[in-house]
Formats: sequence, structure tokens, C-alpha cells
Amino acid sequence: MGAVIGDILPLAVGIAISPIPIIAAILMLLSPKARRTSVGFMAGWVLGIAVAVTAFTLLSSVLPESDPDASKPVTAVIRLLLGAGLLFLALRQWRSRPAPGEEPPLPKWMSGIDAMTAGRALGLGFLLAAVNPKNLLLGAAAGLAVGSAGLDVGAVVLALIVFTVIAAASVAVPVIAYLVASDRMAAPLERLRGWLVHNNATVMAVLLVVIGVVLIGKGISGF
Repeated sequence: MGAVIGDILPLAVGIAISPIPIIAAILMLLSPKARRTSVGFMAGWVLGIAVAVTAFTLLSSVLPESDPDASKPVTAVIRLLLGAGLLFLALRQWRSRPAPGEEPPLPKWMSGIDAMTAGRALGLGFLLAAVNPKNLLLGAAAGLAVGSAGLDVGAVVLALIVFTVIAAASVAVPVIAYLVASDRMAAPLERLRGWLVHNNATVMAVLLVVIGVVLIGKGISGF
């Protein structure tokens, strides 16, 4: 169990350190409908992460079993492919960095956040969590680690809960903090939003390289 938690922790952090959903959550918290939209977005984000990692766990649990002391080529190849995919995304992120002094463009859908309903915010949170290519690769790697470990049902559920809580924390913490102390959170949230906007590509590129290399290393060791 401990080894599985160790494997999925960096993957959960990889999802948590996703600037775009954090920026979206902050914009919702600074909007006229802050409470309804931010709570809806947080619920969708948590649900999307949980659904994705659970689906990949169920899929990986049906991989052919092998001798625990033997190599696991199927799992190893999947890890190599996932690692390569993350390195590809890291390259795209690095190349998308803004030039010095340039204002980074944000997704066009962010301009409609002020008018967004709680239901649409929930759907947006779910899509950003479960359909985003980077999150899919990280969720697949986590599901592979959990589903192929031979854990009992209770341990699998616990591992998935740990993964979901950590992966969702970066969106959940600002929302909860705002609900508790909205008057004091506006200025810090605005500063955080500005920093994330300008450092989004660099942060994600470095993170994806690290996790991609780790997955490739685990894949090579599986042969």
C-alpha cells in the first residue's frame, strides 16, 4: 500500500499544480456570483478527477497477471507511452511560453465567467479535470499504479481517495478559504492569479518533464 501511495503522490501533485483551473477558480471567486459558481466548479473538478482515476484503475486491473517476481512488459510499455506523452506535452508548454514583457493569452471561455451559472461551472470543472490531455495521462498513470498493484478493495478505495484529495486541493483550498474569509482573500487571490497567468507554461513544462522522466524510468525497470 505504501509503495502505491508513493507512486501516485507525484501524479496527484501534477494535476493539482494546473494553473488554468486555479485561475478559473480565482476568476469565479472574484465574480459577482462567486459562491455559487466557485462551489459548482470545485464539485465538478473533484468529480472529474475521481471519475477519471477510477476508470483507469478499473481498466488497468484487467491487465494480464504475471509472476510478481517476473517483469511486467505490458505495464512497462504503458508507462513508457504515458511518460513519452507527458514529455511531448512538456515540450508544447515550453514552446508556448510568452516572450519577455508579453501578456500571455488566456482561454476565450474565461471571458464569460462573470455570467456563468453554477451548473455550467460544474460542467466546466468536470471537463477540465477529466478531459484535459495532461490530466488524462496523469490519471491513467495513477490508475495503472493502483489497479496493477493487487490491492484489496478497501486499499484501492483509500488510494483513490488520497489521490483525489491531493489532486483537487489546489482548487478546493482557495474556494474554501474564500467561503470562510471572503473579505481577506480578494487581494491575495488576485496576486496569485497574476503570477499563475505569467508562469503557467513554465511551471507545467518543468513539472511534466519531471513526472514524464519518472514514468519512463519505471517503465524501463519493468522489463
